[in-house]
This record gives sequence, C-alpha cells and structure tokens, in this order.
Amino acid sequence: MKNPRKKAAQQELPEQDAMGSEDDFAPGGNAQSTQADGVPPSEESDSGDTGSEQAVAGDANSTSDLASEREKYLRLAAEYDNYRKRSVRERSEVGARAQADLIRQMVEALDDLARFAHVDPSTTDAETIVQGVDMVEKKIMKAFTSAGLRVVNPVGETFDPALHEAVATEPTSAQEDDHVVARVYQPGYVFNAQLIRPARVVVKQWNG
Repeated sequence: MKNPRKKAAQQELPEQDAMGSEDDFAPGGNAQSTQADGVPPSEESDSGDTGSEQAVAGDANSTSDLASEREKYLRLAAEYDNYRKRSVRERSEVGARAQADLIRQMVEALDDLARFAHVDPSTTDAETIVQGVDMVEKKIMKAFTSAGLRVVNPVGETFDPALHEAVATEPTSAQEDDHVVARVYQPGYVFNAQLIRPARVVVKQWNG
C-alpha cells in the first residue's frame, strides 16, 4: 500500500519550468537581463570614456580662451598706458613751446626796459624816459595780444556782469545812460576767451 504523505509532497513541488532555470538563481544571474536599458557592457564603457574625453577637451578649450582674453586685456592696458603717457608728454611739449614763443616776443621789450631802467637821470630828461616807457608798454602789449590776450576797458559801454565788476555808482539825469560804464578804475583781461580779471568800473544809475 502506497504512502499517502509521500504522494502529497510530490504534488506540492513546483515544476522546474515554472520556477525558471538554474542560471536565473546563479550568483551572476542572467548577463543580458542585468544590463540597464539593454545596453551591452562594452557599449556603456565606451560611452563613459567618450564623455570623459569631451570633458577634458572642454576644460582645455576654456583654459585656452581664458589665457587669450587675459593676453588681450594686458595688451590693451599697455597700449592705453602708453597713449596716456604720450598725451601728457605732448601736452607738456605744446605748453612749453607756447611759453617759449611768448618769452621770445618779450625779449626785445625786456631789453628796452633794462636800458631805460639804468639811464643816468642827471643827463636824461623826463620826456625821453616817458617815451621809452611808452615804447616798452606797446611792445609788451603786442606780444600779449598775439598770444591771445584782450584788454577790457569798457568806458561808455553797457555794464556787463560777465566781464565787469561794479565798485561804485554815480547818478545820471539821462535815462539812456542808465547802467552805462562811466569810468574804469582797473582794466580787465581776457585770455583766449577766458576771463583773467574783470574790469573794475563805476556805473551810471538813473533814479527817474
């Protein structure tokens, strides 16, 4: 008579095909089933190497671009510094030449002034001294005028606060003379459109 327990145990064991093959339970498992997204191991390794090479190439290009930009900056800074120094030197040279030209024009006037400053008063009359000083003044003013100086002597002109400084006023009976310069205490000077000193004047004032 057969053992009923042994027969029940045989019926409970699953079939070999239903549980899978022995390779599925091996430590390595199925080689193809363990790859992500179906990519073979060799292709995944090649992709990683290519990415690393691209990253290294990108870093090298960035370093080269940075070095190139730095070189351009240094070259531009050097050129600007040279331009600044050259401009300062040229302005200094132009100013020195202008001053030399002015002194050159005044040399003769200084010679005349020295001659009249050392005359013997016992043998030279006053008229000669006055004529000599007048000649020196004209030469000096000629040199200053050629350099760009203009004298502001506004007698009879309308008062201009941009060029004149009123130090006093005096009454006038004529309305048309209101704010007209009556006298000049001290002439003014304008050099190349720049006011050096305003003319100090007395201005007429009509009170009605």
